[in-house]
Order: sequence, then C-alpha cells, then structure tokens
Amino acid sequence: MDISLESSTPDIHTDDQTRHLYANDASSYEELPEGVAFPESQQDIAKLVLWARENGKSITARGAGTSLAGQTTGGGIVMDVGRNMNQIIEIDESEQFAYVQPGVIRDTLNREAGKYNLLFGPDTATTNRCMIGGMIGNNSCGIFSIKHKTTREHILEIDAVLSDGSRATFKPLSETELAAKMELDTLEGHIYREIIALVREHRDQILENYPHPEIIRRNTGYALDRLCEMQPFNPDGRKFNMAELLCGSEGTLAMTTSAKLNLVPRDSESIILVPHFSTIRKALEATVEIVKEDPAAVELVDDIILNATKGNIEQRENRFFLDGDPKAILIVQFDGDDADTLQQKAEKLSKNLQEMKLSEATPIITNEHKMERVWNLRKAGLGLLMGLGSEGRTPTFAEDTAVRVPDLPDYIDDFQKILDKHETNCVFYAHASVGELHLRPVINLQKPEEIEKMKTMAGEIADLVRSYRGSLSGEHGDGRARAPYIEKVLGAEMMPLLKKVKQIWDPNGIFNPGKITDSKPMEQDLRYSPSYKKPNVDTHFNWRKEEGFADAVELCNGAGVCRKLSESGGTMCPSYMATKEEKDSTRGRANLFRQLFSGKQKEAFQSKELKDALGLCLSCKACKSECPANVDMAKMKAEFTQGWHKEHGISLGERFFGQAAKLYPLASLFPTFTNWIMRQPVTKELLQQFLGIDIRRDLPTFANKTFMDWWDKNHANLTRPTSNPDVGQESRQEVVLLIDIFTNYHEPEIGKAAVRFLESQGYRVIVPDFHEVGRPQISKGMLTHAKKILDTNLPRLANFADRGMPIIGLEPSEILTLRDEYLDLCDEDQVHSAQKVANASHTFEEFSADLLADSPVSTKDKKVFVHGHCHAKSLIGNSAIRKALEDAGYEVEVWDTGCCGMAGSFGYEVSHYEVSMDIGKQRLFPALKHLPEDALVCVPGFSCRHQIKDGVNVQTFHPAKLLAETLI
Repeated sequence: MDISLESSTPDIHTDDQTRHLYANDASSYEELPEGVAFPESQQDIAKLVLWARENGKSITARGAGTSLAGQTTGGGIVMDVGRNMNQIIEIDESEQFAYVQPGVIRDTLNREAGKYNLLFGPDTATTNRCMIGGMIGNNSCGIFSIKHKTTREHILEIDAVLSDGSRATFKPLSETELAAKMELDTLEGHIYREIIALVREHRDQILENYPHPEIIRRNTGYALDRLCEMQPFNPDGRKFNMAELLCGSEGTLAMTTSAKLNLVPRDSESIILVPHFSTIRKALEATVEIVKEDPAAVELVDDIILNATKGNIEQRENRFFLDGDPKAILIVQFDGDDADTLQQKAEKLSKNLQEMKLSEATPIITNEHKMERVWNLRKAGLGLLMGLGSEGRTPTFAEDTAVRVPDLPDYIDDFQKILDKHETNCVFYAHASVGELHLRPVINLQKPEEIEKMKTMAGEIADLVRSYRGSLSGEHGDGRARAPYIEKVLGAEMMPLLKKVKQIWDPNGIFNPGKITDSKPMEQDLRYSPSYKKPNVDTHFNWRKEEGFADAVELCNGAGVCRKLSESGGTMCPSYMATKEEKDSTRGRANLFRQLFSGKQKEAFQSKELKDALGLCLSCKACKSECPANVDMAKMKAEFTQGWHKEHGISLGERFFGQAAKLYPLASLFPTFTNWIMRQPVTKELLQQFLGIDIRRDLPTFANKTFMDWWDKNHANLTRPTSNPDVGQESRQEVVLLIDIFTNYHEPEIGKAAVRFLESQGYRVIVPDFHEVGRPQISKGMLTHAKKILDTNLPRLANFADRGMPIIGLEPSEILTLRDEYLDLCDEDQVHSAQKVANASHTFEEFSADLLADSPVSTKDKKVFVHGHCHAKSLIGNSAIRKALEDAGYEVEVWDTGCCGMAGSFGYEVSHYEVSMDIGKQRLFPALKHLPEDALVCVPGFSCRHQIKDGVNVQTFHPAKLLAETLI
C-alpha cells in the first residue's frame, strides 16, 4: 500500500447541482448522494477508497448511469469514472486483445478495434454511451449474446482497487500461481483463501441451486457457479480467474481501474430477416426453431413498442420494413463470409416459418444502411417504452428474467397468468434467442395500491423463475429492484454464501452497499412514489401534447441517449458532446427540472442550478426527435427562462438578439456605414462589454438594399414565363413567401432566388409585410413578446390558409415555429386557426420537393453536399432537401454533421464562443476542409452559414439559390 495515500483527501464535489445530477440512473430509483468524485487514475481511486473507509462513507461506481435496477444510485459518494478514465491504453492486433480504462465507451472501443477488423462482442442497446466498467459491473450481454455470450466471456484480466486501498490484478491462474496468491499476507491473499474454501465446501449446493447452466444469461447473485466450473474444482475446467466473479458484481466487491478484453474478428457479411407474427406465442415457438439455425441474433419486439415508434420522429423513419401492424416481430440476423449462403439460409428459414404457419410475412434485408436502421429501431425500444407517460410507466422490477429457450413459450404463458391475475398488461421484447425477454408490467408507482401490486407481482415472478430454474437477472443486474428476491430464486441456503462473499471482499461494507446483499425494501427511494409532488405552476406554453408541464418534466427516463459522443452520429446533445459533463446533457437538465419543480414548485423558476445547467443548451431541438421520450429541452428552456426573466429582468444582450427586428430598420438605412462601424475594434469591445457579443465574431453584414425594397419596386413585373403553357396569368395559384428578418436585411438574394424559382414554376408569389414570427423571442425565453407576435400574425396567416394558399418559409427555424411552438403558445380559442396555419406551412425544401416530384431532372452533373438545419432535422428530417435537390438535377450527399454550434445567437455570445467552435470542429468543419475547391455546399440555415464562414471560410448556398440556378 502507498503510505502517502493515507493522508490524502480526494476531490469530492458536494454542491447541490452535482449531487442532484447524480441522484438518478435509468432505474426507478433516486438517492441523493453526499458527493461525487471524478477520479483521473488508479491512485485517485485508491485515495478515495482509503478516505471512504476512514470516514465511514460508501462508494458507488458509475459509468454512463444507464443501469436499470438502481445499482448506480447511492447515498454516499458516487464515483464517475467516465469523465477522466476513458483511455484505450492498447489494442494488440496479433493477440486480439484491448487494454482499456473503465470509462471507455463500448462503441468508441469498437471504432478503434474496427481498424484491425476486430470487435468487442457484447452489444447492448446502449453501446453508444455505456462504458466498459459498467458492462463489467452488470455482466452486460446485448443483442448478439447467442453468438458472443456475455461480458464475462470476454474479460481476460481486471486491475482493481480493493476495499483497503490496495491494488490487485485478477486473471487466469495456474495451480502454482493460485497457490502463490493464497500465500500472500494481504487482503488479496485473504480473498483467494476464503473464496477457494467457500466454493470447495459448498460446490454441490451451489450447482444444485443456481440457474440452469444452459442459460447463457444467468446473473443472479454472485457468479459462484462460474467458479465451480474452474480448476481446481473441475480438473478439466479452465484456469481459475476471479475476474469472472467480479463480472456482474455491480461494484460491490472491488473498484475496476482497467481491464484486458478479448477481441474477436468481424464477419464480412450479414443478412436480416424480420418474421411477423399474430401472437407472442407464435413468435416464441418460432424462436425455438430459429436458434437451431445458428443465428447471430434473434430479437423480439412487440406491438406496444412498434406502436410507440409511430409517435417518435426519428424512429418513424425506421419502420420501413414493417408490413401492417403485427402483434410481434422477430429480428433475426445471420453472419458469415459468403453473401449467397446467407441469402439461401434466410430464404429457407422464411419458407419454413410460413409452412409451419407461424409467420405471416418475412421481409429480408441485405442493404447495410437499412439493416442499421432496423437495429436502431430495436435499440430505441427501451427508451420508447420508458417514455410512455405516467399512466403507461413500466418500472424495472421483473424485466430481466431468463429461462432456457425451449421453456420460453410456456414460461411466457405462465407469466401472462400473473399479469391477468393482477389486471395489468406488459411489454414483451428483447433477447428471445437466449431465453430472456424484457417483461415490463405497467405499474403507476404514484398510487399506493400499485406499489403493493408491484411487490406482490415481484414475489410471484421470482417464484415462477425458480420453478423453471431460471435467472432473475440476465444482464441488468440485481441492484435495488431484484436484490430483495434473490432468496426466492436461489434458495435460503444460498444467502449466507452471498453475504460471506461480500464480507470477504469488503468487510467494512463501503462498496455499493444494499446491492445484491443486505438490500433495502424495493419500494424505498423510488423516483416516483405516492409522496411525489407533481409540479403545479403557471406556464406560458400550454404543453398540450404532454398534457401539462408536470408531465413534460417527467418525460426523461434516464436512458442517456443524449450522452452519446459526436463520433456516434446524430445531433443530440451538442453541448454534452463538447463538454462531456452530465449537467450539459438533456438527461441532466431534465432531472434537474423534475427534482427542482417537484420540490420548489414555482420557486424553481429562480433556481441558479437550473439556470447554469441550461446555459449551454443550444435549443437545437435534437432531443425532440432523438430522445426516445421526445423531451423538448428547447421548449423547457424557453419556459424556464421566461420565469427567470419575470424576476430578474431581461439582459441587454438578450434584448439585442431577441428583438433585433426593432433595430434593423435603422441600421439598414445606412448599410455601408453600419457594416464599417460594426467591424471597428472599439465597437467590438463595446459590444462584448455591454451585449456579451464575442469580440472574435463578425456580426452579419447588412445588404445595400433589403429584399422588401427590391420587392416593392419590382413585384408588379415579376410574373415569369411558366414551364406549363396552359397556365395563364389569371390562373396561377398564389403562394405566400415569408421573408424573415435575416433574409430581408442580410441575404435578400436568397429571397429573390426563391421568388424567381416559384414564379418560373407557375405560381404567383405573395409576400406579407411582416418578418417576425417570434423565433428569436422564443429562443431567448421572451414568451410574452412571442405571444404578442403570434396574436398579430395568426389571423393574417389563417386567412392565407383559409384561401388554400401554401405558406412557404426560407429559414427553417422560422417557418417550423408555425408548426411547432405556435400550436402550444396559442390560446384555446386560437388552436383551430393555429392548426390550419401549421397544416399550410412548408419549408422551401418541402414545397420544392413536392413541386418537382412529377418532372425530375434525370441528368445529375453536379454534386452538392448538404448540412441540414437542426430544427428541420428534428421536426421533418432531411428527406425533403435531398429530394428537392436530386429532382433539380444534383447528385446529393447529406452529411451527418450534427449541430454547427452557432444555433441562432448562441455562438455569438462570449460565454458560448468556445463551446460553439468546439461543436463545429467535431464533424462539420473537418467535413468542409476536405472538399474540392469547386464543391457546392448547401446549408439552409442562416446561422449555420455564418458559423461555417467564421470557422472555415467556405462558401455555402441556400437551396433556393441552387434550384433557381439550375431550373431557371
């Protein structure tokens, strides 16, 4: 032991914000810790352990915090290894192993291992954010567990800190090496001696009581049955390796500081088939047959999850392979090296299932991108069902059971009897190939009678699992939810052994107490319980879809999809991608919203903790589509900021950006002078000092002549020849073109191009004389101002809609405000008008795509690269801009470049500049730097174009200019 550690005090964060952020994981539990530590090394962890032992504190290790049974919540010190201990130390191609720290994300590891055509096999639904340390703690498995088994099978060595602060490495040991370990006069030596003695004395008992060895996913209690398979207890077994015991121990025995992992070669070919079924029973009977064909994965998804995908903006696009509305589907993947062989195998299985009258339809998918989309839908299932609302919540207390595959149909029938007895229903999904389904009964934990129902059902389900010699936990861990029922599954005689294991390793009980052994009642420390107080506050948005602000703040389920890194793709959450801090994730912010508003009610509008957490939110709206629960943090931020302003007022900087339309007319009178003075160093200094505009930014220049100046002078003579000779002047359909303030004052050429294009297609363009719809005001939390604009605009816009006139917008965030926030900001007597306006509103790209669909240009001689606008990607996707440009004759590549980082005025502000540029540097700027000089880059968003100009000085084009150029 390093003596210098004894007097060291670890760095522990005890502020209220950090403690609240780490009070939850993805489970039903909430425990406010005393503090949070972010160790940077094995030595830091050893210091923390010594300090905790000396001060009587507990330590709960945590990675991404996506655990479902409450094992990463604790009342002592939460130790987050993800922030700093996230290095891949080594990848050895020839020996096929990786040596990593516990905070390495699984997908990050596989991106690096993929360079050598290798991978780490276990593949959970959370691989874009779950960490190796957590996978070891839970013994995670995932979708391909029939092929790759569990994390335990891929752990070669574990470096750990023991409960006395000493370090040890656990790996396969020969008999001589094991004997030497047992001679050590240390805690490590004591552990080896006592565990060997315990297993030797109770081996027969253990093997008799533990789950059936045919069950791959058996993870109830400590893995004593795995030790029984090893030497010296089984002469023909593998070498003794205590690392297998640490897998699945949930951080209760030792603190992992690094691990050596087995890597396996990647298969070159894959194919997916998706049998559809009319009953769950038929799907499970089919599974029994399918597993005989050596699949890589067989995953069940039921109709509850499939129906939930209809309401999720992102997953709606991934339903392309579904035929009607089946009761259930199986997603079956075969891997190999020969595509023809896999095709024949899939076709044969499809035919067999239909001949057996099990499957009704079986689409086969071979395209790599489409296969990825199928798996994305499957992986979203957990988050989707966790976001079904308070009446449809499915707490995690019975969702991780596993039985032998042949037993699965009968087991599910018996499980259904329990559901029927208690008059509830259940979600059925997940890993049919290995006998594990995530069965989640619908329980409302805010009702006392439902709490009692959950406890009764948990006991009956544990008895049922025991009757099939199954496992209560397959991969999600025992944690808080299942630990009270381990005794029912393993038997009373096993509990003293589990407690003895804990006592051997951790005699002072400092490592994650109350998990696996000595558990608290399952109903204690619930996030939602009968004592939970729903927020009851006045709001400016009506929160109609969510059925109230109180339900909106409860939407987040902790799945942590917002914690994925930029390399994993998508847009959510750009601030977290830049800072890697929990407070800058959608989940962190949502947890603070719920905790603070349920506790402080209306006083939460003055919370400095929440104000700080929202500081780096870009209001990009990516969470509205990419979050499985559709949390709309942009709208929540606007609501909170309005409440904050009511007490503290609106800053000059917020007024400048939120009410720019009041200043623009004056500035545009002398554009040359305005542009010159705005670039003078002294002006920039003043703008930074008084308005918070970063001195490194150039504000957009004013055009010499506004769009409206041009329009007023020329619109009477603008009607251009149409490509349809049958369309005369008098028969042209009228369309409304909204000219936002940015187009009017800064980039009028875009508006002119849009007018020329629409006129050339046979439309008469109507341009209203207003330019604001309230977008900047909403983004700045000036909702009373935005509502006044809505009240003025809505009747005029509704009049256009009543006359059947399409309403077209050039700036995506502006026009989409009519389809999004207007529907929730309007009063009840305005809803009908607002809905008519929303239905009539189109982005320029949407309208153009529909317009060009009947007469696309077949020749594609120019390539254009597209960076989409965040609001468009979230609310309507990129399909319209792709289709419009393709039909106009361009070869189109739509980039997955996330958020640009500018986000309206966000990136101009001195407090945000660094984060803004960091976001741009992740994917967008590198993509732009590697383009040929003559490349065309299409960027529909005004602020995106200016971020690109500031970041890499690349010329970009609005789609209106590209369509006008090629089609007029």
